[in-house]
Amino acid sequence: MSNSMKITAGQTATRTLADLIRAMDGQRATTITYVDSKGEESVRTIEIHNVLTTSKGGIIVKAMCRTRGEMRTFTLEQIKAYTVHRIRFVLAVPEDSAADVLPLAHLAFTTQELVDLELERDYPEPKLKLAA
Repeated sequence: MSNSMKITAGQTATRTLADLIRAMDGQRATTITYVDSKGEESVRTIEIHNVLTTSKGGIIVKAMCRTRGEMRTFTLEQIKAYTVHRIRFVLAVPEDSAADVLPLAHLAFTTQELVDLELERDYPEPKLKLAA
């Protein structure tokens, strides 16, 4: 992946998402330019730990922010540009944010595995109650 900023308006959301997931899987720091809910633009270097979908189909990126040293949430629509770096993650995830991080057992290597994981998360198997 090159170190030049990629402008999200110049590519599909699928391409942006694929690059961000690759950065997460490779544990590569990513610098993003994003616009917050007040319309203010900011540049942050983040370490992506999870990518989730909302019930309305929105995409959320959960990441440790190197500026704040805390887990932060970004929507894909907020990210206006990004670049993936060669440098690896350096921040420890705080224990209160550990539930926001997917365990390695949840990695998907194929499209079908990703679809299966999403369906499993959204429609979990009901737990059987054992008779006493």
